[in-house]
Amino acid sequence: MNPDDIEQLARRRAGAKLGWYAHAAAFILVNLVVFGMSRQGFGDRPWSIYPLLGWGLGLVLHGISVFALGDGGGLRERLVQKERDRLQRQQDRNGR
Repeated sequence: MNPDDIEQLARRRAGAKLGWYAHAAAFILVNLVVFGMSRQGFGDRPWSIYPLLGWGLGLVLHGISVFALGDGGGLRERLVQKERDRLQRQQDRNGR
């Protein structure tokens, strides 16, 4: 990889991580408000757990995609490299 490619990849990964942090902050703030509304308006019926669980699952999956699959040595990079190799072989066969 040349320095420009490394810079572009680093910026993309940093942006993805910042996106997850913003997602987590919104999750916490909104769910605190929703929980407060649930307790104030509906008393003993804590309906706020349902949006929390649904959005929480989305946050977890977003985190996995950013931190586990987006890692330089992770699954995503291996799959991208495998696809690059396949495309290169296909181009070599068609170019001859």
